[in-house]
Amino acid sequence: MRPQRSYRDYLRDILQATEEALEFVQGMDHSNFSSDRKTNLAVVRSLEIIGEAARHVPLAVRRRHPLVPWQDMVGMRNKLIHQYYGVDSQVLWRTLQEDLPPLRDVIRGILGEMESEDQSS
Repeated sequence: MRPQRSYRDYLRDILQATEEALEFVQGMDHSNFSSDRKTNLAVVRSLEIIGEAARHVPLAVRRRHPLVPWQDMVGMRNKLIHQYYGVDSQVLWRTLQEDLPPLRDVIRGILGEMESEDQSS
């Protein structure tokens, strides 16, 4: 039986998968990315993890952080899993360039706030 995970574990998973996806494409442009199958698959896996982890964050936590696109993250995961045959590299690239950097920063901030709250308690 697996040990129970806290929502903080899932937030850490989101942060780690976000950072890894961005590392995978560092120094690439869209052309390099779209022609590199291994990197595409690695990014898809990272996005799947982000969406699955987001699904496990409790509603109360999601409501406290409405700027995080929780439903979009879960929706992206669902599309990648269930419509794997229609993954568009342009959509992936746009997600990497426009959505993941701010997501990384927001999740870092949330985790930082939680650590500060723990230290002051």
